[in-house]
Amino acid sequence: MAAVMAVVAGCGYKLAGGGYLNEDVARVAVAVFENNSSESRAGISFTNELVTEITQKSDTEVVDQSKTTRVITGTIRSITFSTLSRSSTEDVTERQVTAVVDVKLSGPDGEILWSVSGFSAKESYTVSDDTVDDEANKSDAVDTIAERVAERLVSQMLSNF
Repeated sequence: MAAVMAVVAGCGYKLAGGGYLNEDVARVAVAVFENNSSESRAGISFTNELVTEITQKSDTEVVDQSKTTRVITGTIRSITFSTLSRSSTEDVTERQVTAVVDVKLSGPDGEILWSVSGFSAKESYTVSDDTVDDEANKSDAVDTIAERVAERLVSQMLSNF
């Protein structure tokens, strides 16, 4: 095992996770995402998933905004739904959800340290004849998108892309 670790360390690779966001951000606040979509709880879902991902995959500590000069803000520009498949001309069996977000990591005096605009993700879900089940499927798809977006954002911030 020690030999494997020596080879991995010698090649410049590092194990997944760890490190600070944007190379040196030790503490960051995450503001609730502004939600410009019709999905009422999307802002909270995207924010919570980003906080979880930062906490689990980086050495950066998520703190209250009064305890840091580094802040991540996000805007959900849109969440749209489209038909993927039908069982007939009138019956939809599967839909696709697409979310588009903008995210910024700002430093002291509002300087932008890192940003991404038009970041998107997609997820499909099965349409149900039961309204309650259909809403649950739709909600789960939005939550899955929030998780995927958070994973990709943190990965990019750790890689400094």
